[in-house]
Amino acid sequence: MRVAVIGAGSWGTAVASLMATRTSTVLWARRPELAEAINRTAENPDYLAGTRLPYGLRATSSLAEATGSDVIVMAVPSHGFRAVLSEMEIARDRPIVSLTKGIEQDTLLRMTEIVAEILPGHDASRVGVLTGPNLAQEVVEGWPAAAVVAMPDLAQAASIQELLMGPTFRVYTNTDLIGCETAGALKNVMAIAAGMSAGLGFGENTRATLITRALAELTRLGVSMGGRESTFAGLAGMGDLIATCVSAQSRNHRIGRSLAEGRRLDEITAEMRMVAEGVKTTEAVLSLAERHGVEMPIATQVGRVLYEGAHPREAVLDLMTRSAKSE
Repeated sequence: MRVAVIGAGSWGTAVASLMATRTSTVLWARRPELAEAINRTAENPDYLAGTRLPYGLRATSSLAEATGSDVIVMAVPSHGFRAVLSEMEIARDRPIVSLTKGIEQDTLLRMTEIVAEILPGHDASRVGVLTGPNLAQEVVEGWPAAAVVAMPDLAQAASIQELLMGPTFRVYTNTDLIGCETAGALKNVMAIAAGMSAGLGFGENTRATLITRALAELTRLGVSMGGRESTFAGLAGMGDLIATCVSAQSRNHRIGRSLAEGRRLDEITAEMRMVAEGVKTTEAVLSLAERHGVEMPIATQVGRVLYEGAHPREAVLDLMTRSAKSE
């Protein structure tokens, strides 16, 4: 079986590394010079510098070459997902797995919904997501971690599970595609809030409160969109939320911290080589919350800071002085 991972950022490279130890894997990089550097040095100098990639992992900048694989793994940021997919010709029975944790801004579509729109004849039961508490650097270092692959076709999910399972990377299957995909996108917004809290110097009580109430928010919206409540208590929900909210490796967390320290958003993002999905996703999440009639006070305050210039300390004060409620 031949696998193509489309997108040579940190997480795409990490997943390609996992799969390359089990089957023939090609990694597509948009820039030819990056593909050439990966093949020459067996490292990804732009996104995982200093990390040795497995023997046999090959990079290419030819989308047509990668598209002919038996399994397609999409690791393209949400804002570029549609454009890249539109250039690909994929057989209707090929499994497609999204690694992208975001919502398309203009359409409010999840990535698997974009697949259905761009490839209307594709077998929808073979389209899914891989998600969970997976910081790329830790995964490629071989630190124990777990993830969940969600697809409507459980047998197909199990075949992807087999391609990824190893002694330090445990994979579970799930049929709740909506819940798993939604949780992965929504948690990025909450990670920005957690970064703000850290940047303001608040302690563990604050962080625990924030994560707990953030989980309640993303569960409310996710269930209203068709996900199962139990999914949000698992790896796709609580697991990913914790990892992203507490780790300095999280790009969204770093943005929140920097904003709380007084830096401008455009200045912060200009310095980042990789995309922080939460910056774009927050607006989409707030639109989805309005569409479904779901109250999301933490996400609302993140939006005020990102788009209206509110200071994080002011946002925290607004959250703390909301009217008293039952849990």
